[in-house]
Amino acid sequence: MRFTPQFLEELKSRLPVSEVVGRRVKLVRSGREYKGLSPFNKEKTPSFFVNDQKEAWFDFSSGKNGSIFDFVMMTEGVSFPEAVEQLAQMAGMPLPKVSEDDQRRDAHRKTLHEVMEIAAKFFEATLSSRLGAKARGYLADRGLDAATQVKFRLGYSPNDRYALKEHLGSHGISTQDMIEAGLLVSGDDIPVPFDRFRDRVMFPITDIRGRIIAFGGRALEKDVAAKYLNSPETPLFHKGHTLYNIAAARQAAHDGAPVVVVEGYVDVIAMVTAGFNGAVAPLGTALTEDQITLLWKMADEPILCFDGDKAGVRAAYRAVDLAMPRLKPGKSLTFALLPEGQDPDDLLRSAGPDAIRDVINAAKPLAQMLWARETEGHSFDTPERRAALEARINEVTQQIADESVRKYYRQDFNERLRAFFAPAQPAGFVARGNFGGQRGGFGGSFGGQNGRGGKWQPRIVGQRGPGGGPAAGAPYVVLSQQMAGSAVHRGYRTAVPTREALILQAAINYPWLLHDHLEELVSLEFRHAEAEKLKAALIDIAAHSVDHGAGLEPDTLRAELAGRGLADTLARVFAAVTTASVWGVRPDAAPDDVLVTWQQLVALHRQWHSLLKELKDAEMALGQDANEANYLRLRDVKDRLSRMDGTEALIEGFGASSGRGAKNL
Repeated sequence: MRFTPQFLEELKSRLPVSEVVGRRVKLVRSGREYKGLSPFNKEKTPSFFVNDQKEAWFDFSSGKNGSIFDFVMMTEGVSFPEAVEQLAQMAGMPLPKVSEDDQRRDAHRKTLHEVMEIAAKFFEATLSSRLGAKARGYLADRGLDAATQVKFRLGYSPNDRYALKEHLGSHGISTQDMIEAGLLVSGDDIPVPFDRFRDRVMFPITDIRGRIIAFGGRALEKDVAAKYLNSPETPLFHKGHTLYNIAAARQAAHDGAPVVVVEGYVDVIAMVTAGFNGAVAPLGTALTEDQITLLWKMADEPILCFDGDKAGVRAAYRAVDLAMPRLKPGKSLTFALLPEGQDPDDLLRSAGPDAIRDVINAAKPLAQMLWARETEGHSFDTPERRAALEARINEVTQQIADESVRKYYRQDFNERLRAFFAPAQPAGFVARGNFGGQRGGFGGSFGGQNGRGGKWQPRIVGQRGPGGGPAAGAPYVVLSQQMAGSAVHRGYRTAVPTREALILQAAINYPWLLHDHLEELVSLEFRHAEAEKLKAALIDIAAHSVDHGAGLEPDTLRAELAGRGLADTLARVFAAVTTASVWGVRPDAAPDDVLVTWQQLVALHRQWHSLLKELKDAEMALGQDANEANYLRLRDVKDRLSRMDGTEALIEGFGASSGRGAKNL
């Protein structure tokens, strides 16, 4: 609805600023003004002032100011039309009349909103009924308890072509309104319209005011053509113009929560469960221009959280292209990549909320993602290739419409290019900035070429003395990407590493390993705190059993671990392995396969830790003396580490004793 200037002025004249503000802020008269504590910042001395004559308020602690409309929008987190409606109701003023056509459209939309609300209540009731047992089981398997189901108004559409249609008809709703709301399937070749959603878990989709405008349905049968089905475009719903959980996320963002974009409904629910109440998701499509604009109304730098696989990286790059022309001062995107093969729901269940916080806290700015895309996987060992990179960077930054943002992007990328193609420096030189190399620019990498034309030169970090040299007694440390990401460098709170989870699963499923190989387990270093805790408990149980674990049964061992308060840890360890291909740790494996798997897992684990220590020593040596020999030593260690990545996945196929085909490691 559009409001005339005359209407807005009349509204302001009827509502003194002190009256509107005084509903939220305790005001005390101070001369011709009122003063109080800021509603935007915590403070002890009043710095918030209201002046009725000027029809304005001023908050010197935050620098914010404005009219009664601005105050309601900022404190309530609502749009301008919503603020005007609230204030008009407060002042007892009727809203301006609209044309008859507008009135008819508004009345029809109101009717459709009512239809959607009745449908939502039907789906909720069906989920709670006998018919919803299968759907409740699915939700329980996904970790969505009853309270979460109620909070997100989840429901179930019965496997009946006319169940919803008959229910809505009993409320006097016409078939035409059901079709317009997107609840029925109709067409010239369909004599009798029928329910669009059948045998699906239902996720209500709301507009920014919390009114239901559409549904997303998740099929419960595997052979259905579309696992997820959304409402079609309707007078209420345009899928590229809104986001799942938008109403709750807008309020959370207003209260200071970060806005995080994930891929699906269950991912949003997982994020909210983990404490990220500003989580939203697109509705079955890639992010659109309108959705980015909507995100920027909630936060200056929303976080796009994608899977860490190739598809997730491609989605991140598409978002970069979409946002670049629309960047404004202070408005950008940041990117958080999840561990490969895991979505937020997987990560929450396997590693807990701290793992998700780690991913979000490590979000990369848009400029860094763009630099990664233009440099990763490419060689720049000729002048022509370097010139092509520079031309490409200039072409991409030219897309930015805002002149000031474009200027600073060019300045930033010119510095990156100079550092990227800088010639070799003398030993001890300290490179400027944190510019990426061959692997995408996320902190420097020493594997292979780094794109420079001259000799390789390490990036050195650490304490420095006057003139950039080493501080007395403080050796240089060369920080590689592998070391920065390893437990040697930082606390490890993400998912339990696969190899550690497999070792623990083998010991729990086959307690005789604790008797025959207890010393091997004791000697292993686990980098994940939860895995280490479970390992210590297994060792203690085996050490204090009469036969040192030989007679333990898996169920008894699990019960003992649960009795020690480790049930959640046990669940996380078993959830960390999503593949069933490592047969030798599964409960039905033959003893020979179990033993071979155990031996190979232990050997691989020891080799990995030995290489990490070698890497640390090689980096220290290179930092102290950047000569060719130390560089070659470092490169050799990194090559061996790279070859080891994912080798636990090769421990499969040799289970001849378990009745499976053989394959050598």
